[in-house]
Amino acid sequence: MPHPVGETRGGVVAVFDERVGLGEIALDDGRLVGFHSTQLEDGSRRVQVGARVAARVLRWHRGELEATNVTTR
Repeated sequence: MPHPVGETRGGVVAVFDERVGLGEIALDDGRLVGFHSTQLEDGSRRVQVGARVAARVLRWHRGELEATNVTTR
């Protein structure tokens, strides 16, 4: 099934490196999408691995999927 781009999706933070602000979300459909800490809606710039989140998934210039508007649930 194709991945819906532009929709808000649920998932869990699988990886987050606070030093560089990069992480990955394991979406409920099993796909991994990257995100940067600037996309955390609460402005905190940090999130715990294992945290349940919702994010809008977009396709960026290289065709890669990336999470934006990341909120904790």
